[in-house]
Amino acid sequence: SWPSHTLCFLVFVQVLYVSGHQKPNILLIVADDLGFNDVGYHNPDIYTPNINKLAKDGVILESYYVQPICTPSRSQLMTGRYQIHTGLQHSVIFAPQPNCLPVDEIILPQKLKEAGYTTHAVGKWHLGFYKKECLPTSRGFDTFYGYYCGAEDYYTKQVHANFHFGNKTRRVSGFDFHDNSRTEWEANGTYSSYLYRDRAVRIIKSHNSSIPLFMYLPFQSVHFPLQVPAKYIKRYRHIKDRKRRTFSAMVTAMDEAIGSVVDALKWKGIWQDTLVVFTTDNGGQTLFGGNNWPLRGRKASLWEGGVRGVGLVRGYGIRDKGRSSNELVHISDWFPTLLYIAGANASGTKPLDSYNVWDAIANKDVVSPRVELLHNIDPLFTRPYTPTPKLIPYPNKHGVNTTKGHAALRYKHWKLHTGDPGYDKWDLPPTKSYCNLSGMHTNTNSKYKSTHLVPSVHLFDIENDPQERKNLAQIYPKVVDLLLGKIAMYNKSAVPINFPPYDPKSNPSLHGGVW
Repeated sequence: SWPSHTLCFLVFVQVLYVSGHQKPNILLIVADDLGFNDVGYHNPDIYTPNINKLAKDGVILESYYVQPICTPSRSQLMTGRYQIHTGLQHSVIFAPQPNCLPVDEIILPQKLKEAGYTTHAVGKWHLGFYKKECLPTSRGFDTFYGYYCGAEDYYTKQVHANFHFGNKTRRVSGFDFHDNSRTEWEANGTYSSYLYRDRAVRIIKSHNSSIPLFMYLPFQSVHFPLQVPAKYIKRYRHIKDRKRRTFSAMVTAMDEAIGSVVDALKWKGIWQDTLVVFTTDNGGQTLFGGNNWPLRGRKASLWEGGVRGVGLVRGYGIRDKGRSSNELVHISDWFPTLLYIAGANASGTKPLDSYNVWDAIANKDVVSPRVELLHNIDPLFTRPYTPTPKLIPYPNKHGVNTTKGHAALRYKHWKLHTGDPGYDKWDLPPTKSYCNLSGMHTNTNSKYKSTHLVPSVHLFDIENDPQERKNLAQIYPKVVDLLLGKIAMYNKSAVPINFPPYDPKSNPSLHGGVW
């Protein structure tokens, strides 16, 4: 069922379309671990001409939020529901876990199929695969080509996992690449961006243009391991930091693949009837070459560097092109927004936590209906990570000095953290030289020092302090109490965390070397 704030946008869907035109094709691209400072239109050191062109012809979303890690973002993208309502509020789904996005959740491709779309997924799944009902082709996709797990070798398609047996750890490996239900051994040896490019192009060129197309294209890039064909590294020889040099080249390789997919849509004659959404799944991982400057934090943290995403929209129905929007948008909002654009019927869905933000994106003078955003509540969060964390429940009585659970909430221009938000530094771009950056001269690997995390609650005015430098919790206690109360209300609606132990029967050696 639809909440009232979404329902009002679903009355006259056909106003989007010129009389006689079919529903738009939808290309939904996800970049993995791409940081705020890892795209050309934010950082000219990164060569992304195709993504930049999409941005120039569309709308850049500058107040766009994702989740701090992979599985939760993808689950919210597919369902329009916060992870506290699907049991995925802690960590990600690991390869040996018998876990997946709950099969009673109705997800985006299912609703688009009902609206007459043909649906294809090309790339990374990471929403569970331990039983057939969890697989993409069981959940609304006509075809799937890619891998199920969270990270793998770009060439060999091997996924490694550490099994924990008491005090012992055993490392296991297996192949993970599939063409629908068939293990695609032939993918071994070919760089993944090339594989996804070629399959996406093939689908587009063979597509029946009388039927609307939904293509979900979640790239492996630029998640670790840092691997890329040598020809892309030449452009970045000036970058001394090896990780940053390789990472930047991986971004460019992905950008090139996106350009090939766009060219295929043009060749097919359906480009002008296609809406493109580009999004990251979380902030950049600075341990592996990513960068979120000038934002604080990185992937897996609730600081802006972990949750403020790179996002843009280009194509069908967009007016006032070539601009940036500061309207608040969250990755979950694509669910009702794309259904609205497709004229899809939303019956049967569970209550949504998302908003149809189409009018706010397509028109520069329309305000986003979203004013509040729960980043997460994770009572199992620990730093460093442990496979057997201790529960830190959100308290019944909350206060500035008593709330220690890991959570964060955005409300209007305020953002509240409770507990440990995660890695808290401001990492400068590790390029060859970055002089006078924000008035500073730095060395290659210099970092701003973090502030000491003494209080258990942090309050920031995000619109005026997007770098989260000045904690205002002691100055605005009434705002803190208001936001703590909001988090407490969300917590009451949270379902139990589903984070099962590893299943020894998942060992690839028991399944022909395949996950």
